[in-house]
Parts: sequence; structure tokens; C-alpha cells
Amino acid sequence: MFDKRATEPERIDTGDYTPEEYQTFLREIAFINRHFGDGRALKKTLLREIEEKDLRTFSVLDVGCGSGELLRMIATFADSTDRHATLVGIDLNPISSSTTHTESLQFSQISSVRGDAFQLPFADDSFDYAISSLFFHHLTDDQIPIVLKEMSRVAHRGIVVIDLHRDVVPFIAYKFLCAAFRISPLVREDGSLSIRKGFRAAEIHAIADKAGFAVRNVEQVSPGRVVLVAAVKK
Repeated sequence: MFDKRATEPERIDTGDYTPEEYQTFLREIAFINRHFGDGRALKKTLLREIEEKDLRTFSVLDVGCGSGELLRMIATFADSTDRHATLVGIDLNPISSSTTHTESLQFSQISSVRGDAFQLPFADDSFDYAISSLFFHHLTDDQIPIVLKEMSRVAHRGIVVIDLHRDVVPFIAYKFLCAAFRISPLVREDGSLSIRKGFRAAEIHAIADKAGFAVRNVEQVSPGRVVLVAAVKK
């Protein structure tokens, strides 16, 4: 079950959901990320680099931003460390774009755009960093380099990709989490499939290498994440 990436589409990819189900999906994914997932990976990569380089001003594009939860984490970090951040989320789904806006009203540095990750509507070098969280497992191995190149085009410092570690341990742990917090069927079922569509560290490293990117680091970050940090390709 975990030797190769699963290829069947998730309901979130086919559009087999109601607007109400999608709103619940965004809310629950944000909760999972905040308490059990991407927050730790973000701190160990992007936020650590910003601190090490002592960037007092920086900009970040979040590709496939969902509800904008990671942007709010970054904004909170910037506010707490007296930094000026320009943060933009882009998502093809209009509900995601709207939710990012409404959920981030308290953060003036966050804005949202509806757009296509395969053709980002930004000029070259518009941002310091481009990040993506829990988006790449929705892509095929052939599509990933296309999105990486677009992220590289618009960022001039680096790229951070956070996604799911494909393994039995996070798969079982996720089922327990869903039961404990009464996660909705859409998130429970799609999330389990998402883990099966996720990556081993060596796999995403190989994809980035093949696309010609200088990979700085790929690591597994508990709980259940694989993180790719790469230099931009010019």
C-alpha cells in the first residue's frame, strides 16, 4: 500500500463535495496543520532561515494556500519579532481564496488571489520565498516540476515545499486523530488517501533534482511531513 504513490483522485480534486463540506474541510485542515502538522515544519525551515539571515523585511507567496493558515502563522511570527512581511496566498478554488481573505482580516500584511499554480500571475522575482503546503501530493510526478519552476520564477531566495510522508505510521496516527476529534468524512477519507499519495524524502528529492533544482535539504519532520528546501533556479 505504501511502496508507491497512490494515483486515484481525492474527492477534493474531483469536486465531489458541497460548499458546506468544503468550508468544513478548510477549517479542519487548518486545525490539523496548526496543532499537528505544518507549523513545526515551517518553523524548522522558512522561519528559521528568516531569523538566521536576520531579514527585517520579507515577502512570501503560498501556492495552494487553502484557508491561509500558514500565512497567518508567518504573520504572527513577523509581528512577534518586529519584522515587516508581505504575504500572498494563491489558490484556484474561489472558496479557498475567499476564506484566506476573511480569516486573515486581522493581518493587514496578508492578501489572497485566485489563480493557477501552473501559471502564477506574478512577475519574475516578485517574492523572497515561495512555499507550498499539502498541495504537491495532488500533483503527478510530471506536474510537480512545472509548479516548482513557476515558484522558482517568482521567488528569488528559495522554495519550501511541505507535504505528507507516505508511511504506515502517519497513516494509522491520522485515523486515531480523526476519531479523537470527530473529523468530518471528507477530511477523514481524503486525508487517508492523501497520505498514500504522499512522498518519501528520496522521491521528492529525485523529482527536484531531475528538474534541475539545487536541493538544500529534504527531511522528514514529525508528525508525518516531508519538507523540501531548494534554491531557486534561474
